[in-house]
Amino acid sequence: MKSYSNFEKLVFDEIDKIPYGKTKSYKEIAEAIGKPKSYRAVANACGKNPIPIIRPCHRVVCSDGKIGGYTPIGGIQLKSLLLKIESSS
Repeated sequence: MKSYSNFEKLVFDEIDKIPYGKTKSYKEIAEAIGKPKSYRAVANACGKNPIPIIRPCHRVVCSDGKIGGYTPIGGIQLKSLLLKIESSS
């Protein structure tokens, strides 16, 4: 079983709080966990998410509103689809 750093656990816990149909930026997540300059590390933590649909990393986007990356099979196309499904509900 893979172990995660305390930072990654903080990121995962914060991502779990994002409501269905809403998004937050990597920067907002970094600020929420008290590490405002660590937005790139937040993105890296998202890439290590072992349960991407259950832990909604697809709800984390760039500060400019662009989608950003997404690690699971399907990549950005899957992230875009998940966000579209949630926004139409």
